Amino acid sequence: MGKKTISNTDSIDGAAAPRRRPLKAAWKRLRGPLAETPAAKNALAAGVVALLRAIKATNPIAAGSDDPIAAIQPHEPVILALWHGQHLLAPAYLPRELRFTALFSKSRDAELNALVAERLGFGIVRGSGGREGHDTDKGGARALIMLKRLLDQGRNVAMIADIPHGTPRDAGLGIVTLARISGRPIIPAALATSRRKVLDRSWDKTAINLPFGRAGIAIGEPLHVSADADDAAMEDARRDVTAALNRVTARAYGLVGAAA
Repeated sequence: MGKKTISNTDSIDGAAAPRRRPLKAAWKRLRGPLAETPAAKNALAAGVVALLRAIKATNPIAAGSDDPIAAIQPHEPVILALWHGQHLLAPAYLPRELRFTALFSKSRDAELNALVAERLGFGIVRGSGGREGHDTDKGGARALIMLKRLLDQGRNVAMIADIPHGTPRDAGLGIVTLARISGRPIIPAALATSRRKVLDRSWDKTAINLPFGRAGIAIGEPLHVSADADDAAMEDARRDVTAALNRVTARAYGLVGAAA
């Protein structure tokens, strides 16, 4: 008898030999770099924008919702405050005529969100809102200075109030620092949809809005921070922003018959 050739599907000592899949291995090596290319990022951002617009088109505004233009324009320029995990649809619902610039962190995770917001008409500033009132290596102080300049020029600013991977729905000092140095009011806002998927394992319980429901929009009264606010006054302002944002979040969810 001749020698038997062992193929990649035969057994050696009773165990199956691993199947060689050179194409799959090559794809694993390439997909990371490909995902980092500008073309791939822009294509993904375009797809997300199309999805957000479809979600907006299939979620009519619930009765009792606030009109963003009527609530914001009399106080312009403003600092619009939103919570992490509850803000994903905001760029699609905020009218372009309000001319918002948004602050996004410099992390890779935030890069896609920044590209999406830019395609929906937002100006973009990359940096950090700051942790415990101090600058970070993500350019928190520089970002606040840039946002102040935009407010001085009459442009509205949208900012996530809670600190990434910190305590969810608890405002940081970054947003109240911006209000103090700019003299502009903070306006708390929230948007909720009746159909959504909550990512329970995410630190902020991110809500993924789904189509074919209703959307509730709640916008609160402006909050001012004095230019001479000391540490105690800044902490009071931070707590006021937290409470106001939690109120509008609860109201937005209530408009669509859900609990926040």
